[in-house]
Amino acid sequence: MSNLNRRQVLKAIGLTAGAAVLSETGAVAAPIAPKAGSGFVYSLNMSIIRGHNLGFVKELEVAAKAGFTSVEIWIDTLQTYLQSGGSLTEAKKIIEGLGLKIEDAIGFAPWLADDESTRKKALEQLQREMDMLAQIDCHRIAAPPAGVTKGPVLDLDVVTERYLTILKMGEQTGVMPQLEMWGGSQNRKHISQVLYVATQCGKSDARILLDVFHIFKGQSAAESLNYVGHHALDIFHVNDYPAGISPELISEPDRIYCGDGIAPLKQILQIVKNPEQPLVISFEVFNKSYYAQDALTVAKTALKKMKAVAS
Repeated sequence: MSNLNRRQVLKAIGLTAGAAVLSETGAVAAPIAPKAGSGFVYSLNMSIIRGHNLGFVKELEVAAKAGFTSVEIWIDTLQTYLQSGGSLTEAKKIIEGLGLKIEDAIGFAPWLADDESTRKKALEQLQREMDMLAQIDCHRIAAPPAGVTKGPVLDLDVVTERYLTILKMGEQTGVMPQLEMWGGSQNRKHISQVLYVATQCGKSDARILLDVFHIFKGQSAAESLNYVGHHALDIFHVNDYPAGISPELISEPDRIYCGDGIAPLKQILQIVKNPEQPLVISFEVFNKSYYAQDALTVAKTALKKMKAVAS
């Protein structure tokens, strides 16, 4: 990888509002005042109703009826819909008809795998998924450390090179990979690690995908978010977790509604809130007790509680 000059690194990080920036001549330019208006876009990650086994279309209908205008879909659910006779053209019409925007798609191609053969197949899989998502106007895909959650810790420069590969794929397809942090993984479990990769790659379209649960699970301090420029975040996963469970023992099903636990949600949202444009905050949980309840009630509750903590 070629060395980055200081201006490229600053551009990749995304300076916070009010910070001085370097002009083309190297002189310090006057800070740019933030645009008026702020807030959040509320999104529903279909994780919350995956256990209801509704299928792709009904999941979208539930989200729309609950009052969401933005969602995160799961690639396997979309693929099941297509295998059952649906089409991408039809899916796009349904999405538009419901007034929804697909903010992101959740997939698990092991693009970071150390085994070259596995990684090659993963990149082919990711290419197919990106091409598919582009046809329904979904312009982001999660890029988690799937396949490297256990085993040796990868050098961050190696991670950077591999992320650059899929970033280039994103530039070609218009579906950009969001570098996701998993608190329970041996690789990319800390905010500092994903931030390093996003800045070191030197690409202005690099993005990281963070999650309240994973910040706790990976034992990153919420205050670390102060070092994440607003430019690095398009989407932020929100949820909560109960008291009495250590980061080492807490697991995915322990996630709960925003405001029902002890997560410092108001502090976190205040830090990541972008004064220039709304940030997409997407509710992601895998709580089995919610799967036993009415799906529409669960989705409505999620939106109500998200708004309560974000106000």
